[in-house]
Amino acid sequence: MLRDTPSTVYLKDYLPPEFLIDQVMLWFDLDETETRVRSRLELRRNPAAQSRSPDLRLHGEQLELISLSLDGQPVAPAGYLQDDEGLTVRQVPDQFVLESEVRILPQQNTALEGLYKSGGLFCTQCEAEGFRKITWYLDRPDVMSRFTTTICADKQRYPVLLSNGNPSDTVELEDGRHRITWTDPFPKPAYLFALVAGDLRAIEDSHTTPSGREVTLRIYVEPENIDKCDHAMASLKRAMAWDEQQYGREYDLDIYMIVAVNDFNMGAMENKGLNIFNSKFVLASPATATDRDFQGIESVIAHEYFHNWTGNRITCRDWFQLSLKEGLTVFRDQEFSADMGSRGVKRIEDVRLLRAHQFAEDAGPMAHPVRPDSYMEINNFYTVTVYEKGAEVVRMQANLLGPEAFRGGTDLYFERFDGQAVTTDDFVQCMADAGQRDLGQFKRWYSQAGTPELTIQGVYDAAQQTYTLTVEQHCPATPGQPDKEPFLIPLAVGLLDDRGTDLALRLAGDSDPGPTTRMLEISEPRQQFVFEQVPVAPVPSLLRGFSAPVKVRFDYSNEQLMFLMAHDSDGFSRWDAAQTLAQRILLQLVDDPDSLVPEGFVQAFRQALQDSASDPALLAEVLTLPAESYLGDQMAEVDVEGIHRAREQLKTLLASELKTELLAVYRDNEVTGEYRPDADAIGRRSLRNLALGYLMQLEDQAIQALCIAQYRAGNNMTDVITALSLLADRDIPETAELLEGFYQQWRDDPLVLDKWFSLQAMSKRPDTLERVKGLLDHPAFSIANPNKVRSLIGAFCSGNPVRFHAADGAGYRFLSDRVLELDQLNPQVAARMVRLMTRWQRYDPARQRLMQTQLERILHTSGVSRDVYEIVSKSLEHA
Repeated sequence: MLRDTPSTVYLKDYLPPEFLIDQVMLWFDLDETETRVRSRLELRRNPAAQSRSPDLRLHGEQLELISLSLDGQPVAPAGYLQDDEGLTVRQVPDQFVLESEVRILPQQNTALEGLYKSGGLFCTQCEAEGFRKITWYLDRPDVMSRFTTTICADKQRYPVLLSNGNPSDTVELEDGRHRITWTDPFPKPAYLFALVAGDLRAIEDSHTTPSGREVTLRIYVEPENIDKCDHAMASLKRAMAWDEQQYGREYDLDIYMIVAVNDFNMGAMENKGLNIFNSKFVLASPATATDRDFQGIESVIAHEYFHNWTGNRITCRDWFQLSLKEGLTVFRDQEFSADMGSRGVKRIEDVRLLRAHQFAEDAGPMAHPVRPDSYMEINNFYTVTVYEKGAEVVRMQANLLGPEAFRGGTDLYFERFDGQAVTTDDFVQCMADAGQRDLGQFKRWYSQAGTPELTIQGVYDAAQQTYTLTVEQHCPATPGQPDKEPFLIPLAVGLLDDRGTDLALRLAGDSDPGPTTRMLEISEPRQQFVFEQVPVAPVPSLLRGFSAPVKVRFDYSNEQLMFLMAHDSDGFSRWDAAQTLAQRILLQLVDDPDSLVPEGFVQAFRQALQDSASDPALLAEVLTLPAESYLGDQMAEVDVEGIHRAREQLKTLLASELKTELLAVYRDNEVTGEYRPDADAIGRRSLRNLALGYLMQLEDQAIQALCIAQYRAGNNMTDVITALSLLADRDIPETAELLEGFYQQWRDDPLVLDKWFSLQAMSKRPDTLERVKGLLDHPAFSIANPNKVRSLIGAFCSGNPVRFHAADGAGYRFLSDRVLELDQLNPQVAARMVRLMTRWQRYDPARQRLMQTQLERILHTSGVSRDVYEIVSKSLEHA
């Protein structure tokens, strides 16, 4: 294990920096064997600092010091102290210039933090603490400086040299090298620094802001990918226009650049004016990208652009405030995607992700608040809680305030804090001031972990024509937080009469009939709401639009759920009713495989399929059964085999009973002509492929031939990869040939091969683990590339529960071996992979012992990283 237990950083210990850096000048001399970095920092003592040390402490890791000077004079060896984590300069004045030169080795940087090589490119990733691997610095987000960056490199190998801001000077040098200087006029923390150098091509466009400024837009890619950037550029232009209209935010530099790289730990990074992207979220063509890829590109392009204001112009004071920028920006990109496509379907997709991953995180040993109290390694807190739950916390504020006041709150936030590093409390105060209300109780959403549960009862009084909802809230204990104070929860409700019509909701004291959806505010452990003038016993529609990230307990009958599936005017609630009913049936089948599926459930599916033309995208969501992993989360003890068997059983029953209707839907929703990633075409393809998935349960040769024909038609990657995935799940003679043919066709396209790896890793065939092990040695696989790790190892361990959780523990041994191998190369990726075993206590005793053994093996391995140590040690704390 680690020689020393990593130290813990606490929010309560935050202190302002003792020094500020007003100006930064950087010089990079890039070379194949080493890179030299010179820096010039203009420092001064921070008048807001709470302590006054005579020394300056700078962060720095893996740096070889060449020279150091203070105010132009060399610093003697006795004047500084260097260790593994930084540099201490002794006895510094109140204001001074510190210059240094260091040597770094980007080509050996497999962790992909700081400056590293990706193929033939130099690129950077500095969030959260990567800049300290580039030069000595106060690497914390509340130190904001103006940067000027000069890059020098061989012109033939690296004709394109990019950094933040606007280009200010270009020089051709006599030795075949060239030099360019970039000046960023806006102060930023070091985590937003970026540099890229390489042989790149660009597509260029422009955008004119409402104030008349013309902004040059460029997307840089490797030469062979230049034809796959059009969708990304169109998405960027739509995002810029949307932000101007919805939030009044204009872009502020003369140029906005995006660069796609193949080796990247994250999806993308919002570095000021120079966004560095995982190529997965830039490159797309109909032949190579699925509908999900096109949607993902649009969303991530928008997310990183929106960060220009919510993250760059205003940043977080410390890393505990990470959701200040990420939660707010995820909310903004969700709203953008909803406006660009189907709002109802987008909401369902977001909720499905939250329930499957964030609710699970809240219920496990890694549970933490949206604003964590402590961490050992900040990279471990780029989580669904900080991002997706953080977005839901912002959405609740929008629900509580209403559109006008919420927009006033964001305007106030931009006006009050532009150019500053602030906290989530500062953001909530802007909402409170704009909405003229006290949001003190609401702030518990930032400080308390866990998923609140609402237990709701409804009573109809026919004589008084009233309907009373009684709501009780409770939040289970989480690590370090056994007791929770009540939350302020916006609960959107509707009431449906016996014909499925929304009733006007009138509470006591209302002077008008009221709306058909009412936003109730739950603030006490127990509250009652009495609706008046209710003519019939209604069916309540609860948590419409998923107005809060909570679990709702209401004793619906099967008939009421089917009624809501058919009639609810809220798309989310229709889907949620279908999911609740399917979950109930599936869990009953887990307990008793011979139990009967309600005839009304099959009939509800039949009726929905017959009405499929109305909204195919929403229908595809409604008719998708809950995932195996989500079903496991609803059980006291996960029954791996039982869940898989029950889900396959129900799918086969539906396919058998509804074969005629499914074939009709498959035929009627074929999309012909040129590929279009618009909402209508995506919805029709989604429903058609869902129907094919059900039909393939029948092991019918005619259906299998239909699937093979869809694959061979090759009209678009969505249909091709769906067909190949369904074939890979089954022992069909043609499957091996088709898999090899797909590889040969796409062997030169890394992103398409990621899909090829994933579909094999998620196959439910008994030999899948052995196939995955064999693919580790495939020439197209590289353990050093995060995308490849996620597409093969991650897909198997997270997307194939029945094979990963095999009773013999082979899946756990496989993951542990890979984590230990990865930890030597890229601790961030290793830590994300090991999370897949942290909820080991949810399983039967035999599997618990197998997982616990592997976690302890990892924990006690010599030299394990801080990233992995924190995850594993926390998961074992309560063993």
